[in-house]
Order: sequence, then structure tokens, then C-alpha cells
Amino acid sequence: MPLMHPNPAGLAGVTAVDPAPNRVVDSQVVRVLVGEDEPLFRAGIIHVLRQAGLHVVAFTDHADDVVRKARAHRPDVAVLDVRMPPTLSDDGFRAALELRSADPRLPVLLLSQFLDARYAVELLDSGPEGVGYLLKERVAETSSFVHSVEHVAHGGTMIDPEVMAQVLGRRRRARPIDDLTAREREVLALMAQGSSNEAIADTLVVTLSAVERHITRIFAKLELGDDPDHHKRVTAVLSFLDD
Repeated sequence: MPLMHPNPAGLAGVTAVDPAPNRVVDSQVVRVLVGEDEPLFRAGIIHVLRQAGLHVVAFTDHADDVVRKARAHRPDVAVLDVRMPPTLSDDGFRAALELRSADPRLPVLLLSQFLDARYAVELLDSGPEGVGYLLKERVAETSSFVHSVEHVAHGGTMIDPEVMAQVLGRRRRARPIDDLTAREREVLALMAQGSSNEAIADTLVVTLSAVERHITRIFAKLELGDDPDHHKRVTAVLSFLDD
């Protein structure tokens, strides 16, 4: 069963969900489309990715070109700034949604200078596999950034820790998640932080079987009984992202 785990490349706190089993990408030749309008930042992203051995197949500074270039070059992952021309509002984000609408299996990693959890929530709604949302400051951590691109390209999910902190701090209306016990909430919170079952057991000083029982009850209370195990785990964490 795929497990959520701490980010091995050093992005502390980032929610990292293991890649979907049906997503096959040769990690040595990950093909990347870059959408970023700021020239120096775009050049920096391209340089970092190429130095790490990834293949930047195309880049653009305009959201209107994103879909066209994705169709022409068929990348393994699109790395897009949320704010791009023509309006410099959320054009990159809208282009990401258009890409996912045309091909739900195309991984997309969004970069944002500003913290706005709404973008993460809506992108995840397009499908929880092969999506990411990071603040631009994470790009300075080059090895972590490259890991994030590769992880999303392979069907994984990466959520910035500051985004997680914002959505976890919201007031929530009555819903199935409100039926969880305090301990079950602790377990789910650790899942949202990327902890494996073994890491949760160590943190809470309980047995692995106790953690597995808690997770089973969480899945039942969230009515996730018919989903595959991977989807259950992802969907349980995404429950935190619901208003």
C-alpha cells in the first residue's frame, strides 16, 4: 500500500503522497514545461532543472501559450507560476486547470509568491495525483525543488507546509471529519504532515497495529470504504482542505 512519508529531500513539513502506481516516468529523462514570466526566475528554474538532469522541453512567459506548448511537446510535468500574463492575476493557475481538464493525468506543479490555499484546494479537486503547490521561496532549496518536480511528475502530491498550516487552521463546518476522536485527529494530522504509519507510531508512542486501527476507523468515518488504499489515504488528507 503506498504510504505518505516525510520528504526525503529536505522540504520540512511538506505533505508528500506517494506516486500513483499507474504513473510511469523515467526519472532520468523527466520532460518539463516551465511557465514563468519573470526572466531571471525563469532562467533560474531552467538552470536548476537542467543541472539536475531533467529535460526542459519548452518554456513560456505567457499563460496563453501554456496549453499550446503542452500539446506540442507532451511534457511529463508542467511547472507554472500562478500569476502570469495576460492579466497577471491567476492566469497560470487557470492554465493549469485547463491542462488538467484536457488531460487529468498530466502532472502540474504550481509556484506562487503569495500564500493562497484556494489555489491548492481547487487544483487538488482536479485530481489528487500528480499535483503540487509550493511557495516560490522553496525554489531556493534547489535539491528539494528538483525532488518536488520529480515527485509530482511521477504522480505524487506535494503541498507547501505554509499552505497546510493555513488550511488546517480554518474553522470547519459540521461534516464527517468532525466525528473523529482526538486521537484520530492526531493520526490524521500526522498523515497530513507526510508521516508513514511507522513514523506515526513512533511519534505517538503506540504500536503500529494501533495506528492501523485508527486509520481504518478514520477511513470508515470519512466514508472511504470503496476507494483503493492509495486513494483513501490521499482523500482523508484532502478532507483537511475542505472549507
